[in-house]
Amino acid sequence: MARRTHAVRVHATRVHAVRVHVVLLLLLAAVAGCGRREADRAAQEPEKAAAKAPAGPSADGALCKEHGVLEALCTKCNPRLAPVFQAKGDWCEEHGLPESICPICHPERGGKPAADVRRDEAPADGTKVKLRARDTARLAGILTAKAVERQGGGGIPATARIVYDALKVAEINARAPGVVQKLFVDVGSEVKRGAPLAVIDSADVGADRSRLAGALSRSRAAEENLRREEQLEKEGLASRRSVLAAQQELDAARAEHASLAASLAVVGASAGGGSGYTLATPLAGVVTQRRATVGRLVGVEETLFEIVDVSTMWAELDVPETELPAVSLKQPVVIEVDGIEGRKLEGEITYVSPAIDPATRTARARVPLANPGGALRANMFGRARILAPARAAVMVPRAAIQRARTAKLVFVRLADDQFEARRVEIGATEGDLVEVVKGVRPGEEVATEGSFLLKTETLKESIGAGCCGED
Repeated sequence: MARRTHAVRVHATRVHAVRVHVVLLLLLAAVAGCGRREADRAAQEPEKAAAKAPAGPSADGALCKEHGVLEALCTKCNPRLAPVFQAKGDWCEEHGLPESICPICHPERGGKPAADVRRDEAPADGTKVKLRARDTARLAGILTAKAVERQGGGGIPATARIVYDALKVAEINARAPGVVQKLFVDVGSEVKRGAPLAVIDSADVGADRSRLAGALSRSRAAEENLRREEQLEKEGLASRRSVLAAQQELDAARAEHASLAASLAVVGASAGGGSGYTLATPLAGVVTQRRATVGRLVGVEETLFEIVDVSTMWAELDVPETELPAVSLKQPVVIEVDGIEGRKLEGEITYVSPAIDPATRTARARVPLANPGGALRANMFGRARILAPARAAVMVPRAAIQRARTAKLVFVRLADDQFEARRVEIGATEGDLVEVVKGVRPGEEVATEGSFLLKTETLKESIGAGCCGED
């Protein structure tokens, strides 16, 4: 009897668990259905509005020349479109145009929506998800947190690329054409300033050495002749003119000797015999390139060795055009480089380019970095934060950022049973907080834990899938 009673109790417990599970499934299904209808309506309204626009001679995507917005969405030329945008809450009362494309309120958008939904298939900015009941969010485990404003915040974000210090790179070529006879270094060799790199046998150097020896002999003979003419002048046996001629000959011989000696010094050859000269490095560093091989005929135009001093490196930052007014020289920067986990590099901006890249709309800034251990290597990539104390930043928890296709979303709580999807641009990170450059205002409540459930309701083929893409 006791065993039967225990079995009944276990069965009742299992039935109760199944009922709770079914209730939760029905609850999530109700949320999915409601959210799906809201997302469908939000996604279809722009298409319906565009379909209602009268057909004209302009091509798809053409701007209204009179009002500066997409002609298919111009409410001034097509007044019947206004109620559609007003019902969505996308309306600028002051200018009589949709807020999302108003060229006066948002000149940076050029009269077009902030994002091309058809291209990335992510939910449109402002898509709303309405839940069936006010406590549905609580039951589904959706938590919220307020977006906070911080002075300085995460700083101005920028991408960073590590490059060699251009002042500590030496490209060494042959000083005179010839044949490589001997090599002293290879790629990876550490060299000191003045260390020999290679010996090159050059016919030009041999000829210059021969001419130098001849100029030296001529100079000595001219000196002896001048002394003799000066002595004869004292004895009255020579004229002043002959003395001046001897002096002129000596000056010419000395000039030729000095010219040839300087030429050989530039090459790196001594005044000794033979036709070979030694190629040396002008700075200490590491050999990063070697194109010379024994027996190869080389000319003065090709680079044979590259020597780099890697004790310091440069970080080149791509600063967005819109952030340039807040960037100046000697501004502190914190850089995190891929491949060097847990290490933050600090430096100051020493140069900001006066030109904007027309393709990326960014300007290049330079930050010298110390590299005592050689951990930094050329062409490494990383993330930089340009510290700007006077700049206010909006920060949200990392869990609030959701990725949908190529867009990043944050779900802002409008009411207990309603959330709005916002397309955002994120900046730097600070612990568990992420800077939102655009899309969220301070004080707004954003969904954190469980926000992926809201994201799935905005993606038609993902409803009920229970999966999401995290950063």
